[in-house]
Amino acid sequence: MEIKRGAAAGTLESSDIMVTVLPSADGIQINLTSSVETYYGDSIRAAMRQVLADLGVENASVEAVDHGALECTIRARLTTAVRRASREEGAL
Repeated sequence: MEIKRGAAAGTLESSDIMVTVLPSADGIQINLTSSVETYYGDSIRAAMRQVLADLGVENASVEAVDHGALECTIRARLTTAVRRASREEGAL
């Protein structure tokens, strides 16, 4: 899946994550800011890499601001942002 434009999903509320996906030509970059990064940062990044691999994304820059989201929420927010970012301008 090709990232054609920037897109975001999520909120900055407690127990949620704001994920922004941007086009990139340098593979996958994940910039994570998390209130639980010390404990779960590696797991969050691994889950994000798995979602990107499952969706066939090879080039993307991901910015994530986490406030204690569950893994299912992280996966859902990233999936939504990627799908929004891969659509043509003006598509539903």
